[in-house]
Amino acid sequence: MEFPDFHFIRGYYLLFLIPIVALWWLIRPKPAAETKLPSGIAPHLATALQLGKTETRRIQPIDIAMVIATLVALAASGPTWSRAPNPLIADTAPLVIALKVTDSMENTDIAPSRLDRARFKIADLIDERAGARTALIAYSGTPHRVAPLTEDANILRPLLEGLTPAVMPTPGDAAADALDLAQSILDESESPGAVLFVLDDLDPSQVSGLNTSTDDIFFLTMLPNGERIVQLGNVQGASVIAFSDDDRDISRLQRQIQTAYTAALDDDKRLDWQDNGWILAWPAALLSLFWFRRGWVIRWALLALMIIPPSGVRAEGWKDWFLTADQQGQIAMNQKRFAEAAELFEGSYHKGYAYLRDGQYSEASSIFAELDTPEAAFAEGMARIRNREYRPAISAFETALERRPEWPEAQHNLEVSKAILDYIETTREQSDTGEEAGIGADDTVFDNDAARGNETTVQAPKEGPQTLSADQWISSIDTDMQDFLRNRFLLENQERTE
Repeated sequence: MEFPDFHFIRGYYLLFLIPIVALWWLIRPKPAAETKLPSGIAPHLATALQLGKTETRRIQPIDIAMVIATLVALAASGPTWSRAPNPLIADTAPLVIALKVTDSMENTDIAPSRLDRARFKIADLIDERAGARTALIAYSGTPHRVAPLTEDANILRPLLEGLTPAVMPTPGDAAADALDLAQSILDESESPGAVLFVLDDLDPSQVSGLNTSTDDIFFLTMLPNGERIVQLGNVQGASVIAFSDDDRDISRLQRQIQTAYTAALDDDKRLDWQDNGWILAWPAALLSLFWFRRGWVIRWALLALMIIPPSGVRAEGWKDWFLTADQQGQIAMNQKRFAEAAELFEGSYHKGYAYLRDGQYSEASSIFAELDTPEAAFAEGMARIRNREYRPAISAFETALERRPEWPEAQHNLEVSKAILDYIETTREQSDTGEEAGIGADDTVFDNDAARGNETTVQAPKEGPQTLSADQWISSIDTDMQDFLRNRFLLENQERTE
């Protein structure tokens, strides 16, 4: 493994190596000089006549102590070789998936069909990348944006199910145009991303267009028995993963995407370097076990008390001996224990983001509101809009744009927030006046003044448009998804020709 960007964040801590080496040289026992005895004395008598015994142990307690001190000094220097992703933007690589939707993808050599298995693979990948931003493109003779970058898998799944060759306006293979569309989507992202093509063939005329990409491109080939697409061998830097019946292809794909993302972060000068000094804590901890050997603890306990100054640091568990609170919080975040991570983090950015991921939007927005960076204002807007606080969300996104003008994601979220607020207020006004809300006459009540029969209340039939519930609305979308996509793609093609 190569580390071309290896360096120390706090290199001045390396100066501690000088007193460590000097202390080792002064304290380590020197080999005793051999005593000269008169010749002719028997060896067993010569041993008895010598005062003391020659030290034969090669490894001394001071050696272990100084190795531990060296590891601690190196860890304190902050060794690093990669940058830390911004948790307020995304914790994994943005990914644009370009799915080929053609008649050949309906081939049944991969049951039930290549297209169906491609949908399953994409769904598995979305689940594997839970919390990461993913966009979806469908292409045949023309490419079409199906969904923008989103963390919500529930948005992608119904759209994915509606993709069939029947909804595509023109046949063909426009992979190069799909790549251009994918790059335009990634250009709107704050962090580097990747493009994944899910396909069963590639038109040779598209190879030159794919070679112009500056983003990482991956190909998942939907062919049986690991068959290869010959044309992909001419695509520079392409990472090709063959279809498999199990989840090996998805696992391999996820690893490669994350590796490419980590490499791309190293070129982003806006990001901080990731402190990897904690790795050295483990060998230091293991070596410290030697101190429990007989004769070592008592001999070196006084020296340790003299070297280590008293401090107010309190270890509330074995993890606190080796990991900082932020490092423990990051481990909890990686394991998706967001509530625990929020309690562990000391840094405001990470604490607020953990609250956001855990659904504690009020706590998250309160933390972000106290920070004065554009990322914090953007995150506050995300927390407030998810907490249905649309006016404060609009104000937060406007603040983000004041701090960083022409920020596309903040501008987009500002427009979405205003649209949602406008829709809610319009609906509320219509509900108050009874206009366009499906409100009919009041209940019809038959009088019973003559005390004949039973009192009966009959609900009058309502006329006009009816308001659908959320479940009914989603159901209608699922039912008409193919018609919706077909009409949208046709309209996009018509706009292109005009």
